[in-house]
Amino acid sequence: MQSNVSTHGMAVAPHHLASQSALAVLREGGSAIEAMVAAAATIAVVYPHMNGLGGDGFWLIVPPEGDPIAIDASGAAGSRATLAAYDGLTQIPHRGPQAALTVAGTVSGWDEALKVSREMTGKTLPLARLLADAIDYAQNGTPVTASQAHATASKFDELKAIPGFAETWLVDGKPPQVGSRFYQPAMATTLTRLAEEGLDSFYRGPLAEVLAHGMETLGLPVTLADLNAHAARRTTPLKLEHQQGEIFNHAPPTQGLVSLAILGITDRLNMAEADDADTLHRIVEATKLAFGLRDAHITDPRALKTDVQKLLDPAALQALADRVDDSRAAPWGTGKGPGDTVWMGVMDSSGLAVSFIQSLYHEFGSGVVLPDTGIVWQNRGASFSLDPAHLLALAPGKQPFHTLNPAAARLKDGRVMVYGSMGGDGQPQTQAALFTRYVVQGVPLQESITRPRWLLGRTWGQTSDTLKLEGRFSPETVARLRALGHEVELFPDFSEAMGHAGAIVRHPNGLFEGAFDPRSNGAAAGF
Repeated sequence: MQSNVSTHGMAVAPHHLASQSALAVLREGGSAIEAMVAAAATIAVVYPHMNGLGGDGFWLIVPPEGDPIAIDASGAAGSRATLAAYDGLTQIPHRGPQAALTVAGTVSGWDEALKVSREMTGKTLPLARLLADAIDYAQNGTPVTASQAHATASKFDELKAIPGFAETWLVDGKPPQVGSRFYQPAMATTLTRLAEEGLDSFYRGPLAEVLAHGMETLGLPVTLADLNAHAARRTTPLKLEHQQGEIFNHAPPTQGLVSLAILGITDRLNMAEADDADTLHRIVEATKLAFGLRDAHITDPRALKTDVQKLLDPAALQALADRVDDSRAAPWGTGKGPGDTVWMGVMDSSGLAVSFIQSLYHEFGSGVVLPDTGIVWQNRGASFSLDPAHLLALAPGKQPFHTLNPAAARLKDGRVMVYGSMGGDGQPQTQAALFTRYVVQGVPLQESITRPRWLLGRTWGQTSDTLKLEGRFSPETVARLRALGHEVELFPDFSEAMGHAGAIVRHPNGLFEGAFDPRSNGAAAGF
C-alpha cells in the first residue's frame, strides 16, 4: 500500500477537488499557505455539510526554520448570547437560530494566514486567483458525494424547517442524489464579493452588512458589532517533547492538549513492540486520562486557570502513564460528542508546511442559511453550558470549546510531518493511531491511515459512548479487548464514523510523501 511521493510539493484533502485547487496554486509558485486558502475555499463548496464560510478554522504553520505559528480563527459568542436569552432551556439547541450564536471565524483565518504568507515570502497571488476554483464550482455545480447525500438525508427531518436550509441544500424538496450536479449560486456571489472587496468585507465591509441584516431578520444572537469586533489571533502552539521529536498542536480553546497528552502518555509505555490489542488498549486508556485533563481545564484562553503547557511536562505525563493498567480497562464517563470537520495539509518546495482544519461543528452546523449569501452558520456555540457555574458557561464574547486540532511534528531524523483528522472526540484518537503506527511502529504512511481504526465515545452521527472498532480487526484482537473490560461495538469496514485522516511527510532528501483516507473523497496530490 503505497503513498504518493513527489518532488516539489504536496497537498492532501478529504475531497480530491480541494487537493487539486491547492496543487494548481503550488504549480503557479504560490506558497503552501496560499494553496491552503484555495483548498479551503474549494472544500467549503464541494463538502458543504462539513465546513464552510459560516464556520471556524485553525491553522498550524511550520516554517522551514524557526518556531511554528498557530492561528486561532474561531469566533466568540454574540453580544445577545446571554444566559437570560436562553432562560427556560436546560441546554443550548443544536439547530436553528439559537444554535447559531457565535461569530464565524474561518474567513478571518484565511486573511491572517495570507498576511503570514506575505511576511514569509514577500510575494502574493491575487485573492481572485485563490478563490477562482471555489467560485466556479459554486456557479457551475459540483458532484454530490455519498457523504453529502447521506448527511442531508439522515438529518433531513431535523433540518428541513430551519430558515434557508431547504432552499439551499435540497433539490425539489428532497436530499440531493449521489453523483448529481449541485449548484450554489448564492455562494458563488458571496465568494465573488470577497474576491472583489477583500476577505475583511466579511467582518467590516459591505458583506458584513448583508450578514448582519440576515442575522437580525432571523433572530440570531450575533450582531454587526460582533462581526466588527472579531479578528483571528496568532497564538503559540502547544509543544510535546517526544522520544521521536517535537510534536505541535493548538492551545485552548481547542483540545490540542488531548492529542499531545495521549502521545505523551503512550510515549512512556512500550508502543514500538505492541500488537494491535495492546496498542489499542494503551491509546484508549491514555485517551480517557487526556479527556479528564480536557474536561478539567480547557475553556476560553482568557478564562484558563492553568498553564496548559505545564500539563505536558515529563513528570505530569509520567504520573498519568503510571495509571494505565495493561490488564484492565478503566471506567469512564462520556465524551463531548460529534464534530463535522475537514483536515487538510499542504507543503511547498521551500519546506513551508501547513496543517489546517475548518468546521461547522455538526453536519450543516445550525442549519441556518443567511439570506442571499448561501452561507450556512455553524453551531459551535452548542458546546457552551447554560449552568453559570460551569467551566464552559455561556457568556457574550466568550470563545466556545473546540474539538478541532491540527497537528504537526518535527522528528529527530529530519522528517517533518503534518497530520490530522475530522471527527469530534475521534480527532485526537485518530491522530494517536496514525502517529503511533507510522512514527513509532514503522508502518508505511498510507497503510497507517488505511488500517482499521477505533473510536472511544461519540463522533459523527453517533450517540453511544462505547469503544467502536472498525471492521478488519482480527477476532483475537476484539476478544482480548473485551476480556480487558472494554465495551466493544463493531462497525463496518471503512466507516466514515472513524473520521477522515490525512498526512504529509517531508523527508530529509526533500521528497514529499502524502497519504489520504479511503473513507473520504480525498486525494494526495503532488508534483
